[in-house]
Amino acid sequence: MTQREQEILNILKKNPTISQQDLADSLGITRSSVAVHITNLLKKGYILGKGYVVKDNPYVCVIGGSNIDIQGFPKNKLIMRDSNIGKVKISLGGVGRNIAENLARLGVETRLISAVGDDPYGHMILDEARSIGLDMSESLVLKGEATSTYLSILDETSDMAVAIAHMDSIERMTPGFIKAKKALIDNAQLVVIDTNLPYDVLETIVSTFRKTDFFLDTVSTAKAAKVKPLIGKFHTIKPNKLEAEILSGIKINSEADMKQAANILHAQGVKRIFISLGAEGVFVSDEGKAARYQAAPVTMVNATGAGDAFMAGLAAAHLMGKSTKEASYIAMAAAAIALSHEDTINPALSMDSINEKLKEN
Repeated sequence: MTQREQEILNILKKNPTISQQDLADSLGITRSSVAVHITNLLKKGYILGKGYVVKDNPYVCVIGGSNIDIQGFPKNKLIMRDSNIGKVKISLGGVGRNIAENLARLGVETRLISAVGDDPYGHMILDEARSIGLDMSESLVLKGEATSTYLSILDETSDMAVAIAHMDSIERMTPGFIKAKKALIDNAQLVVIDTNLPYDVLETIVSTFRKTDFFLDTVSTAKAAKVKPLIGKFHTIKPNKLEAEILSGIKINSEADMKQAANILHAQGVKRIFISLGAEGVFVSDEGKAARYQAAPVTMVNATGAGDAFMAGLAAAHLMGKSTKEASYIAMAAAAIALSHEDTINPALSMDSINEKLKEN
C-alpha cells in the first residue's frame, strides 16, 4: 500500500460516505487521482465493494523464525577461549517472532506464521503469544521435534561477541505449507519476512502473492546473500551496511556509495531502503530520494533485539501512513527502547513509550 492509499483509507474508515471530490479537496489532489487510488484499494482488498466499506480488523502478517534465546553476560571483560564469570538468561526469540511481539506491543493486530517444536520451549512460545494477543494459530507445530535455539555471548559492552543459531525447525516449512496460508497472506495490510526461511519458501511467497507489500529483514550477511536473487520483489528492506554491500554488489565506504547501492536496489524493484548504521542512525532511500537521520544517544544494555524493534517500528509507521522521515524516527525510537533493556524485547515498548522517546530528541 502506498502512503497516499493509506491516507485515503484512514479517511474512509472515519467517513465511509465521503465523496471523491471531498476526498480530493482534503488531500489537495485531483478527483481523478482519488478515483485511481480507490480503484487500487479495491483491487488490493482494502475496500470491499461499493459504499467504501473498509475491511474490518486490519492486521500485519509476519513470516519467520521462532526460537529460544540463551544469552551469556560476562561480569568483567570477556576473555575468549576461557570460562567467564557472569550470568545466563533464557528468553523467547527468533527474528520473525521478535518483530511480531514488538508489533503486538505497539498495538498492531499481528498474525505470525512460524515453526516450533512440540516441546516445552515450543509451548512456552505459544503460551506467551496468547498472553500478549499475538495470533500464532497458523504456525507449524512439529511433533517430536525440538524448538530452534539461538545461543549468544555478549561482551563487556553488552554487544554480541559470538553466536550460534540452531534453526532446524524453520527449515521444515515448505512451499505447500505457505500456499495453504493464501487467505491469511492475501488479506494482510503488509507482510514482514525474515531471511531465516528456506529459499524455496521465500521464493514461493514473493512469487505467489504479488499484490502484497513485503518488508524484508535481512538478518545477517549470509542470509542476505541467500535472498539476493529475489530482492526486487520486496517493497521495503532493512539491511545494515555489510548486508547492503552484498545485496547491491558494491563496497560502501561513503554516503555516495550508499546512494549508489540504493539506486542499484531501486532499479531491481525495491521501493524503500533503510540502511541501519547503528549508533550513527539510518540512511534512507525512498524510490531514489535519499536522506540520513541521526540516532539519539542511548545507554546500551543489550544490542540483540534492536534490529527487530526497528523493523516493527517501520511496519507500524507504514500502517499509520507516516512519511519516510517519521517512520525512520519511530523505528529508531523503538530500537533505542529495545537497547535499554537486558531482555531481547523490552516489555515497556508501546506507542506511548515511542512518543515519549521522540520528545527527548
